[in-house]
Amino acid sequence: MYTKAQGEFADTARGREARELIKSCVHCGFCLEACPTYRVLGDERDGPRGRIYLIKQMVEGGPAGAATQLHLDRCLTCRACEPACPSGMQYGRLLDIGREILEQRGTRPASERAARRLLIRVVPDPRVFGPLLRLAHRLRSVLPRRWAQEIPVRTASGPWPAPRHARRMAVLDGCVQPALAPDINAAAARVLDRIGISLVRVPGAGCCGALAHHLGDTARAFEAARRNVQVCIGMLDDGCEAIISTASGCGVMVKEYGHLLRADSAHAEMARRVAGATRDLCEVIDPDAVARAQLRKSPHQAVAFQAPCTLQHGQGLTGRVEALLEAVGHTLVPVADPHLCCGSAGSYSILQRGLAMELRTRKLAALLNGQPSVIATANIGCLAHLQATAPVSVRHWIELIDAG
Repeated sequence: MYTKAQGEFADTARGREARELIKSCVHCGFCLEACPTYRVLGDERDGPRGRIYLIKQMVEGGPAGAATQLHLDRCLTCRACEPACPSGMQYGRLLDIGREILEQRGTRPASERAARRLLIRVVPDPRVFGPLLRLAHRLRSVLPRRWAQEIPVRTASGPWPAPRHARRMAVLDGCVQPALAPDINAAAARVLDRIGISLVRVPGAGCCGALAHHLGDTARAFEAARRNVQVCIGMLDDGCEAIISTASGCGVMVKEYGHLLRADSAHAEMARRVAGATRDLCEVIDPDAVARAQLRKSPHQAVAFQAPCTLQHGQGLTGRVEALLEAVGHTLVPVADPHLCCGSAGSYSILQRGLAMELRTRKLAALLNGQPSVIATANIGCLAHLQATAPVSVRHWIELIDAG
């Protein structure tokens, strides 16, 4: 698809990148049936091909009005269209550019801008998010049921083994996970300890920047990336083999740091190194090793695995978690349309509530069809979103591995 960048975007690096990305689209439409919002709404503009045209218009100096904003906002950034594309279109990167243009042009109503700024400042900051979550729990009993059920349940943390192995890896705490489910990283530390790896925290690390990036606040996202690159480099220089993410949404963002900071002369090389060393937890655990190392056995369960979009589409990791769950004896039940998003998608479940609830209903129907006793996932956002209305427990997969 030919594009000629014009106006204030014509001779910029982002304009040139957008033009190259758009050029790879061949109009085939294979992406449409892979797109969750197109399947719900049936509108071409709510599918990848239509959104590419809308972004192309903006890059060429066209309008960035309410209609363009509506259809780009409705995109989940699930990237299910990418593996469906025969020409390898990197749609997620183009969408981030399109959203950046929208925010720079300032056409969004003031109330929406305020809501988005509030999310960007509150959710990624554990010092703010944690106390607000505790307050919400205290108020749960007086809130309307439909609001109360959306307040995520906080779980307690178990013990974290002291470092004792020659092999060490560093784990990112993330922003909301310590408040919502602190035992996820502790469970990861316990499992890795059993197979001869000590897991240590990255001191000084904060939000990966994904929330700001997908809401068009590129400056804040890059600031977060630079901070994390600097502290992660210290861990790698100190002998850690890898940077581990137990939230697939954070992992896919950190793996993009090399691309995001490529023009930053002070951080580009460090960012490439950190991105290259970052692994999702499932990448560093061997099924045979974890099966041999189990120290206790809990009753095996029928498990429905919800593969987050950031794991399967963003990182291209399919089948790894399933193999680990089977290695400790759990039975995986079939899940229809496993490539479709659950509707969480970072801030999407807040800003696009109607679509998010419909997608959650569809996803839960697919997950529960095989009558599992538990739903497993690999991302804290998906876990909290599904947990609100799921009739069975929703847990991170490493917690099931830890239990045996």
